Amino acid sequence: MTFQRARSEEQRAVRRRAILETTSAMLDEMPVAEVTLNELSRRVGLAKTAVLRYFESREAVLLDLMDDRTTTWLAELDQELAHGVDLSRPAMERAEQTADVLSRSLAAQTVLCDLFGAQGGVLEHNVSVDVVRRHKRASLGNLAVMAGLIRRHLPEVGDNAELFCLNALILGGALSAYTSPPPSLLAVYESEPALAVHQIDLRTALRLAIITSLVGILPRS
Repeated sequence: MTFQRARSEEQRAVRRRAILETTSAMLDEMPVAEVTLNELSRRVGLAKTAVLRYFESREAVLLDLMDDRTTTWLAELDQELAHGVDLSRPAMERAEQTADVLSRSLAAQTVLCDLFGAQGGVLEHNVSVDVVRRHKRASLGNLAVMAGLIRRHLPEVGDNAELFCLNALILGGALSAYTSPPPSLLAVYESEPALAVHQIDLRTALRLAIITSLVGILPRS
């Protein structure tokens, strides 16, 4: 893929979208830590300096991609909750159903969980105030949408919905780091299976954490 220099806002938008889509494809092949501007520019068909005209840094690309992917995922989660939570059931049953749906849905978003895991310690560094401001506005918007979805199916959580959602996303990022062991660790597990006794399954670990959080914030009857 090669491009002529963009001379209009529409052309710039096309370039930005191509960079984001290429980055997304790279993340299907490799973890966030292995994504580099050099490889991204090679794949998208632009010089590294040209990529930096559209995004000020590698981290800025990944933050934009995280915001886009979160928005897309929340639209999917909306449908999954609608099909998976029976609003006629008591609060505790709906909490369990919500935990089932949310843990399954979030665990399937392996790239998004990897991005969440890198957000605070890596991605929000090496970016300008303007980039962070735009990202935080998008993040808060997505968090409000997610909280609204949870309250729709479990209104009993009330004002705790946003904090619950934030914790769920942070957990998804933190736990995902332990669910894809590096080759050396896999070799150890293969040679000495007893050492893999606490190897984490992301969905199982997320469900336990999510249901524990939900039960903790439900009002006592």
